[in-house]
Amino acid sequence: MARHQRIAPQGVSQHVIQRGNNRSPCFYDEKDFIAYIGWLKQYSGKFEVDIHAWVLMTNHVHLLCTPRLDNQGISKMMQSLGRVYVRFFNHKYQRTGTLWEGRFRSSLVNSEAYLLRLQQYIELNPVRANMVESPNRYKWSSFAMNGLGKSSSLYTAHPVYMSLGKTKDSRLLAYQSLFEQPLEADLLAEIRNCSQRELVLGDSDFIRQIESITNTKLKTAKKGRPFKNNGL
Repeated sequence: MARHQRIAPQGVSQHVIQRGNNRSPCFYDEKDFIAYIGWLKQYSGKFEVDIHAWVLMTNHVHLLCTPRLDNQGISKMMQSLGRVYVRFFNHKYQRTGTLWEGRFRSSLVNSEAYLLRLQQYIELNPVRANMVESPNRYKWSSFAMNGLGKSSSLYTAHPVYMSLGKTKDSRLLAYQSLFEQPLEADLLAEIRNCSQRELVLGDSDFIRQIESITNTKLKTAKKGRPFKNNGL
């Protein structure tokens, strides 16, 4: 079956997921995380992709990013990052073969409606996995930037995040307050459904807008039984 063409309009955010093959670990120690982050910085800069949120789990990665150019920026970034990291990982652990579970998955995101809750979803992954009690306790996520105000050359604040307040302190307080509200079960199911099936995370108006921009008919969720969760 032919792969469908990825749609990546300039300025439209995407939720990207890359998993280890058969859910096997793709990070074993701190140096692995550092290497991946370093190459993510390099290739996001090279291919002009802004990174707004991320979490590196032991066997998968979530990113929230926006291409500054049309179409190929995110794909080129992930392909380059994936190849160089696999070479590093295989050499370090004296292994051969694939590391990733096929190509990465991606979902276009209606920023106005979903972006902040999606950032929350991404940064709460370690909490849902019972690895930490709060997101600020996990080192390999963007919560330190979005929620605590730390600086990172990898990080670019999204305009929706910037609209939370006129000052840095007011934005941090507003963002932290989001984490006092648990993510609703329906929203969790919708995010997981869209990321797993590479659907658009947005309403019908947003979908029509993207279809008009790209002159492409997009996949949409069908009504019926809720999506079965296969993981974080």
